[in-house]
Amino acid sequence: MNVQSMRFNRLDLNLLIGLDVLLTECNITRAAGRLCLSQSTASGILARLREYFGDELLVQSGRSMVPTPLAVSLMGPVREILVKIKQTVETATAFNPETTPRHFRVVASDYFSSLVMTRLVADLNHAAPFVTIEMLSPGERTMVQLERGEIDIVAMPEHYLSCSYPSEMLFSDHFSCIAWDRNAEIGAQLSESDYLRLGHVVTAFGSHQAFAFDEFFLRSIGLSRRIEVTCAAFNLLPQFVVNTQRIATLQHTLALQLARQYPIRVLDLPVKVPKICESMQWHPSKQNDAAHVWLRSMLRLAAQVSGSANPAATEDVAAGLGQQSEAVFSGNLG
Repeated sequence: MNVQSMRFNRLDLNLLIGLDVLLTECNITRAAGRLCLSQSTASGILARLREYFGDELLVQSGRSMVPTPLAVSLMGPVREILVKIKQTVETATAFNPETTPRHFRVVASDYFSSLVMTRLVADLNHAAPFVTIEMLSPGERTMVQLERGEIDIVAMPEHYLSCSYPSEMLFSDHFSCIAWDRNAEIGAQLSESDYLRLGHVVTAFGSHQAFAFDEFFLRSIGLSRRIEVTCAAFNLLPQFVVNTQRIATLQHTLALQLARQYPIRVLDLPVKVPKICESMQWHPSKQNDAAHVWLRSMLRLAAQVSGSANPAATEDVAAGLGQQSEAVFSGNLG
């Protein structure tokens, strides 16, 4: 095989990346954007692939393109090959956070980011200067991105995770209700009838507006709230509650944090909603990658600090995080 041309059985192996993206997007314009190529170049890649495989691969159907049966059969194997190549390249070099450059992509809600990622990133600022973090919001393509090896960690409630990939529960939290501290519609406590009567502000994610866990659960038991405002972040909920009679349901730990910034009350939830269990999930190909093992250990410790309701315990775990960081940063993964 000629190494410079990267060919195997007459196939230019560089075309595999183009094939993967084209079959994923089923759209030449979008594929060109993801490949950082012109549309004509992307069309040229598709033409070369069609010639090699002797198949159209993508055919026009109305205004969209659909994969042929051969293309469908190629999707999984091609993606697996590319993931294995990426895994081999990333694990070929020893990882030392103090000196090794590494970029991680993490999908998490602003709730998880506010409680865990802010603490972790602040710690890494000094201890791992060459490690970069890219935060992405959850969306309908999150699990597809995980399957394709395009993201390193998905941090979400375990209910939303795939049962096919490894995961680990990080911490749990219960739900509370917040209201403007001058809301005259609410007494010392919030009754269930008031909870269902008052207008609600809720959180939903992605273009398909997937509601957060609390709304998913309440609908599952047949309870219907008066949803008057839908926003895209938990941290925005107080801003839509203040100066109104509306209320919002969110995670207790975040509610307490936001109550230090906004004129809101944190109230017990009058409806029984199960605790939320925040977990992290990753692709099996990253299971033994030294850098990924290190990232998971740092996330685990940062979550222990953030999820602790006991201030003294939080200080103890925080000290442990610093000690663990020093041990890991010196190359001792244990």
